[in-house]
Amino acid sequence: MAWLGGPWGPEHQDVVVGGSLWGCVDYMIAVAGSEVDRVEVAERLLEGMAERMSAGLTVMPGAKELLNGVQAAGIPIALVTSTVRRLADLAIDALGRDFFAVTVTGDEVEHTKPHPEPYLRAAGLLGVNPARCVVLEDSPTGVAAGEAAGCVVVAVPCVVPIPAAPTRTIVRSLADLDVAALRALMG
Repeated sequence: MAWLGGPWGPEHQDVVVGGSLWGCVDYMIAVAGSEVDRVEVAERLLEGMAERMSAGLTVMPGAKELLNGVQAAGIPIALVTSTVRRLADLAIDALGRDFFAVTVTGDEVEHTKPHPEPYLRAAGLLGVNPARCVVLEDSPTGVAAGEAAGCVVVAVPCVVPIPAAPTRTIVRSLADLDVAALRALMG
């Protein structure tokens, strides 16, 4: 945003968390009141994010343990993200590529979150009914996508709060979950 000449604070970050690359780019250009080409903004944003991610990623507490438990139970795992493949691969590599039977990124679908398409695509690739899928999400946008797809949704707020609703379970941390807890959510 400094390059675009606009302000950026938590209130702006909250708007774009969990959204698509192009939604973020368009929002940044609008906030800055800039006439810069959106492709150039996207490329600068992707380069900056890749540089930051390459310096190291912090895995959420409980993530590796939960992935290990789910994998050991023989339950297929999909990673569904609004992030483009180029950046998603950095995170997938940090977690461990072998965990995921399927990955769906924001640039591989026509409609990104909050649209249900990414979760419906992942369920289809896994060959399972979306209603038999548990979605773990850290943003309101992702929660909305999981709910719209008909999945069981567990919200794990990270950067922005996620309001309570009868359609979701909210936990403080992935460390609060295990295979038994996920199975219990399926009823």
